[in-house]
Amino acid sequence: MIEKKKTLFGRGRRNFFTGLAVVLPVIISIGIALWLFNKAVDVSDILLYPFRFFPGLDLGDIWKDATNGNPGTELFWWWEVVAILEAVILTGLLGFITRYYIGKKIVQLVDYIMLKVPLLGKIYGTIKQVNQAFTSEKKSSFKQVVMVEFPRKGLYSVGFVTAEQVKTDSGESIISIFVPTTPNPTTGFLLVLPESKVVLLDMSVADGIKYIVSLGAVAPENAGGIQAAFKAEAERMLSEDG
Repeated sequence: MIEKKKTLFGRGRRNFFTGLAVVLPVIISIGIALWLFNKAVDVSDILLYPFRFFPGLDLGDIWKDATNGNPGTELFWWWEVVAILEAVILTGLLGFITRYYIGKKIVQLVDYIMLKVPLLGKIYGTIKQVNQAFTSEKKSSFKQVVMVEFPRKGLYSVGFVTAEQVKTDSGESIISIFVPTTPNPTTGFLLVLPESKVVLLDMSVADGIKYIVSLGAVAPENAGGIQAAFKAEAERMLSEDG
């Protein structure tokens, strides 16, 4: 009887954790989406400020609890949608402006100011680098995803080529490689290796970051090519040991 209860308890526990693995990503995704939605609505006073001057439009038409000519804290749902659409349009307009000389200079000034602030500068710099790796249309500081023998012989890590440092007399390139930690890719190790010691992986930089952040659980789009590279290195290691 006791054994049967243990079996039922074990099955129930397995079923619970299996269900949790299915539900948790959904809950977290919805939670993040709601948080972003609420943050966008929090700046509604600024985004909806011009609508105060629209003829025939009262504050009570925008805020449910507007009193004595002052805006309230609770918007009608359709004005929340308007605020979010306005934020999207303004963000797109900002992106358009930054493609030109004046916009680029403004961005450089903001970067300079942010990076000079103690502590905040380091956070801002790392977030911007990771963000550029995902969204930038230009070539990011990460040029290629690679696999290197690190931290010791027989162990391999996934990293990113950041620059070609110099060429040897024989013509071989010496390259610098950033090997990030997981699941936080904003810290890691800088390696300087000859190109012959590096295995190039056929995956995008964005896929490489996703692979590292997910602890290797999220397979890249070209999963077959990556697995082939892993397999080739494993066979080479086994042949050397033999």
